[in-house]
Formats: sequence, C-alpha cells, structure tokens
Amino acid sequence: GVPPPARQDKPGAGGELVFIVPAEPPSFDAHREETFAMLHPGAPHYSLLMRVDPTDKTGTKFIGDLAESWSSSADKRTWTFKIRRGVKFHDGSVLTSKDIKASYDHIIFPPQGVVSSRKEQYRPVEAVEAPTPDTVVFRLKWYEGSFLATLASPWNWIYKADILAKDPRWYEKNVMGTGPFVFGEYVRGSHWTGKKFADYWDKGKPYLDGFRAIFIPSASAQVAAVRGERAMIQFRGFTPADRDALVVALGPKITVQESPWNCSIQVAMNQQKKPFDDKRVRRALTLALDRYEGSKALSRIALVKEVAGIQVPGTPWATPPEELAKLAGYSHDINASRAEAKRLLKEAGQENLTFPLTNRAVPQPYEPVGIWLIDQWRQIGVNVKQEVLETAQWLQNQKNGDFQVSTNAPCNSIVEPDMDLHWFLTTSPVNFSKHKDTMMDDLYTRQSRAQDPEERRKLLRAFEKRLYDDEVHYIHTFQWQRIVPHLAKVRGWTITPSHYINQQLDTVWLAE
Repeated sequence: GVPPPARQDKPGAGGELVFIVPAEPPSFDAHREETFAMLHPGAPHYSLLMRVDPTDKTGTKFIGDLAESWSSSADKRTWTFKIRRGVKFHDGSVLTSKDIKASYDHIIFPPQGVVSSRKEQYRPVEAVEAPTPDTVVFRLKWYEGSFLATLASPWNWIYKADILAKDPRWYEKNVMGTGPFVFGEYVRGSHWTGKKFADYWDKGKPYLDGFRAIFIPSASAQVAAVRGERAMIQFRGFTPADRDALVVALGPKITVQESPWNCSIQVAMNQQKKPFDDKRVRRALTLALDRYEGSKALSRIALVKEVAGIQVPGTPWATPPEELAKLAGYSHDINASRAEAKRLLKEAGQENLTFPLTNRAVPQPYEPVGIWLIDQWRQIGVNVKQEVLETAQWLQNQKNGDFQVSTNAPCNSIVEPDMDLHWFLTTSPVNFSKHKDTMMDDLYTRQSRAQDPEERRKLLRAFEKRLYDDEVHYIHTFQWQRIVPHLAKVRGWTITPSHYINQQLDTVWLAE
C-alpha cells in the first residue's frame, strides 16, 4: 500500500480529492457572495485574471492566471494586461478580453438588480476596456497601492460575456467557467462534484481526476470524517483540541499546516455612550491586558495565537515586535501597565467601572477570549458581565450602537492594508466604535496612494498608533490561528492567512 518514492516526491495524476465544507452556498455567484461555503466548492471551476501565488504562505504574492503579462503607465493609473490565447470555457468556446471586461464590469458597474459585494473596492476604476481580443486595460482615477491585490481577489471569477449579456443573474444558479474542473453536480445537504477539464489552458494540470465537496455542518462530524478517512481535508480549519485528537488517532497519516489567520478578535467601545467617550477609560482597558501570557494559554484551547497589530504577522506590512511593544497594552511589563490603567480610571472618576461585554454565541474563539477579557479587566478593579447573543443579533446590536463594549472580528481575504483597515474608518458601515476621526481617515487615504514603500510604512505605523494607542478606538486582542490537519497523502496545497484564497485546486495531487 506504500506508493513508490517518486510518486511521493513529484506530482502525479489521478484520484479524487474529498474535502469538507461546513456550510451550504447561498448562491453560485462569487461576485455577490461573501462566504467560503460558496468559494470552496465553486472556485475550482473558474479562472481569475490575477491570482495569489499558490505556493506563497503569506498570501501576498500575485501571479498571472488568465493574464500572461501586465504593465502600467508611469503614473500607475493605466494598467494593461495581455490575455492568454486559446483559453477555453467548459462549453468549448474560446475566451477573449471581452469576457474579462464583462466580468469586471459585472463587479464594478453592476446592472440594475445585480448585487456586487465588492463594488466599493473598485472606486478608483474609471473604465475597463478591451481594445483587442487579447488585451484588457483598466483606467484609474487615481493611483491606489492595493490595485493589483484587488484584481487578484479570489471572488473575481471570470464569466462568459455572452451569457452575462443575455442574463446578468445567470451565474447565481449556474456554473460555467474556464477553470481546472468542470461542474458535476450539487446535491444540497450532501455533496458538490467537479471533474478534470481536459482542455484546461495550463497543460498537465489539474493533477486530480476530480473532487468531491461534502457538506457537514457539525464540527464533531467533520473531525470524525477525517479520522475515519472518509474525507481528506477541511480547508477552513479545526480547533487545537481537534488537531491534537487527529494527530493521536492517525499518527503519520496526518499532516498539520498552520498559519496566522487574517481575522482578529477586536473590542469595540461605543464612544456614543459614557464613559467610553473618555479615551482615558479606553486606554485603561487595553493596558490591563497581558497579551503575551494570554497568547500562551489561549493558543492551547482556542483559535487564536499571535499578538499582532494592524496586519497579519509574517506578512510584508506587519508591525515589527519592537514597534508593537511601544503601543499601549503591548508592553512586556504588565505590572507597570496595570498600575497606569488604575491611575487613568481614578483620574477619570471610574475606579468602580462596571459594564456588560456583548459577545457572540459561537464557541470558537469568542467564548474563551470573552472569559479571558473579563478576568484581565477584573485585575484592574473593573467588573464585567458577559452578554452572549446569537450571530445575527450580535451584529445588529453593533450596527445599531445598542451596546457598550462588544467583541467583533474583522476578517479579510488577501492581506493588504487597504482591504484590512477600512473597518476602522469614520465612514465605514462597520465603524462599531462610532468614532469620528478624520485624521485617521486622512492617514488611510495617504498610505493607500503612497508609491514609496517606506513612506507607506511610516503612514501605516502612524495609523496604527492612533487606532490602538493615542485614541484607542479599538482594542486588538489576538490574531486568529488557522489550523488545517489533513491526510498526509494530500499534496500541493499550501496554507495561507486566508481561508478564501488558494482554492482552485489545480496544484493539488494525491500521493497514493
């Protein structure tokens, strides 16, 4: 039963990848949806113009998919892409630049009745043009540092222009792209299948004969499926306890990949309610947290680990540890920090501060982090009780401002400041702290348009300091930790900080 050594080391053809999806897709249209439940089973059927390099663990390196090459004007406001020739849709028709243009127009300038979840990310785009069958041009109103990352978003599936022209909502209920796998079937509550596309443009790929996504909402049933080898992988992630159980049960048959996750547990303090309009109170609450010891304890039981700033640790714009330590609440001297926290509360007249913490009724990682927060605040004399709400109510209360202090969880796909920091802007619909900080808004715009990397880095540090230190609009507790234990025979898949990217499966192969 042991494959020959060459088969272990080099990609080989054949086999069906069986993976778990914990939820059902609301529709089949990536341009409108926001859930991995649609992206995981659907992404293998589609190509992108640009994509995240599937071998890059940071998820921040971009390569061409349908784009063979690209260039920009000197002011970086005109981007020209040469499109691969001879790429075929699964119906046998040949892709041209008009299909790329139609797909991006569907996202950026959606027709009436069509929902585009990422329209706002393309505010700089003035026009998309297709001057020749193998050329696409994007014209921008202004330079934006995140433009290539935005183009490489995993949601930018390329659709067929003729279909969109006849019915711009056709893709909500149908599947047909140029990706490595042809759609098989979807049986709600059971499975979704794909089969190898013989005319895929990248010759020799995909390696797999096909894939089967099985829908299993129960976490314990997901673990049982991997343990029983009825499924090979669940791409979103498991808990530390589930990881450890699978390693004990399967030994060398299991491999574990881990990464900091582009999600964080933040605390919003409603500045429209006293005493959280007083930044001394907000600063005291962040100073009370012993993040470094908390990380050691919580990472054993919860989906959190890294102590971080505004960007995922280990990625290009992440805050160096020595810079992080200068922010309020990030000092390694917890006794000094808590002494300062008590002094600030006394100065603000809040020595006996009491408030409810609104938390999400989801065990991981909200429950353990909520318990930890309450214990940390107790050590500076603050009395907190937890108010646990189901997800929809938790979100609605934050949007309505019907809370005093609440957990929230910014999550994004590609790690890029423009995409990750919009949550904290005054104008953001998810500005749950209800702050009005035009200085921070200005810093965001300036970093986005800065062409010099060092200048952008300085602006990002200034933004971060204002967010977490000078004004303490939010409290960052921990970065989520993505943990993916999978059968060792699954090869060619690299974990990244996002469970949305690297899901086309063209590089995946089975060692036996």
